[in-house]
Amino acid sequence: MWKRLFPHPWLSLALLAIWLLLANSASPGNLALGAFLGWAFSLRIGARLWLRPVRVSRPDLMLRLFVHVLIDIVVANVEVAILVLGPVSRLRVAFIQVPIDVEHELALSALISIVSLSPGTLCAELSDDRRRLLVHVLDLDDEARLIALIKTRYETPLREIFECLPS
Repeated sequence: MWKRLFPHPWLSLALLAIWLLLANSASPGNLALGAFLGWAFSLRIGARLWLRPVRVSRPDLMLRLFVHVLIDIVVANVEVAILVLGPVSRLRVAFIQVPIDVEHELALSALISIVSLSPGTLCAELSDDRRRLLVHVLDLDDEARLIALIKTRYETPLREIFECLPS
């Protein structure tokens, strides 16, 4: 019964938080309106957005991945700043194809976002079969090492975090 009334509780909570941030007030009226809008949206429209059900199976791993991504972003910012301030001839710009095994839409979106958020890399294209990412790299030292890093540090945890349920 609860699953019917609250099909996407995390979406409802996220929408409530966004509503409160936009309203810049946590008054009882804003709380009630935000909760209602979050619930109504996830009940009617949210069901159309999710193509397959998802269950976050490893919240501890999600936190660890979040910390890894934050650390990688800080380190990459410093590395990119050093590269940009140095001679242009030191840059080793390249496009690489990263094979991916992630299938769920949320995990795939998260992987693309993580790659694009890290300074020095940008996801330029997702193949039509959704099996390869074309990644632009500002300074490519070792293609195989970068592919392995993306797959082990980001893709593998995302596959574990977003455990797909049968339709």
